[in-house]
Amino acid sequence: MHSKKLAALAEAALEDMKAREVRVIDVRKVTGVTDYMIIATGTSDRHVRSIASRLIERASQAGCDPLGVEGEEAGEWVLVDLQDVVVHVMLGKVREFYKLENLWVLNTPAARSAV
Repeated sequence: MHSKKLAALAEAALEDMKAREVRVIDVRKVTGVTDYMIIATGTSDRHVRSIASRLIERASQAGCDPLGVEGEEAGEWVLVDLQDVVVHVMLGKVREFYKLENLWVLNTPAARSAV
């Protein structure tokens, strides 16, 4: 599946599960590890796990089984690696603490030229 289509599938799955503040970041010009980084917030550890579970289910149904899933037990931060799309589902306090958007957005070519 093309990475842009996979990112759209992941975003739709997150929105279906009422994830908050879903942010899709195109990182193709920044890293060769993945094409898109998606960050979303869940309202509780159960919600975070449910969001990640639905994402895994939808990706698998589309023929894209995750390469790895981390953090499901604790549920504060679940990472789902779909190879071309990496999804981080986090509790609000965890997202605020780590500020992953800043790592990727500030390192994009457009952001660097604006500084």
